[in-house]
Amino acid sequence: MKKTIALLIVLAAAVFAVQEAQAQTVSLRVGKGGLSKGKTGRANVVMNIPGGLHVNSNNPKSEYAIPTRVTVSGEGVSTGSVSYPPGKMKKFSFSETPISIYENQVSFGFNVSVPRNFSGNIVRLKAVVRYQPCTDEVCYSPKTKTVYLNVRVR
Repeated sequence: MKKTIALLIVLAAAVFAVQEAQAQTVSLRVGKGGLSKGKTGRANVVMNIPGGLHVNSNNPKSEYAIPTRVTVSGEGVSTGSVSYPPGKMKKFSFSETPISIYENQVSFGFNVSVPRNFSGNIVRLKAVVRYQPCTDEVCYSPKTKTVYLNVRVR
């Protein structure tokens, strides 16, 4: 009976760890009013990271840490390169040197250029975020989240 209870506790902890590693949320945001034909607007991919977790920055400064990568695209528009904020350097027990990480909330900005001859009044933006979630003691397998946003075009 004690072995069964111990096994259930271990399994519950494993399920919790997997859920915790997937707890990050990703969203796309565009300034109020949407986008305008013939103009360039600013958009952001926002990642919320729950307390107790972090993700490696886009330049973690460790050969073993998998960097965060954000790719963006839009149907019928041009998207600029993604701006990555600087990470926070933090020392962990599993690494001899500090690693550059993101915690809490991080925003990745990019430009969206709408051609003057854009047909329609909605553009569909897509963001793909690949990241490695970690605690202070362990890193989980890399995850990929894809989000879409329909934006009004004037």
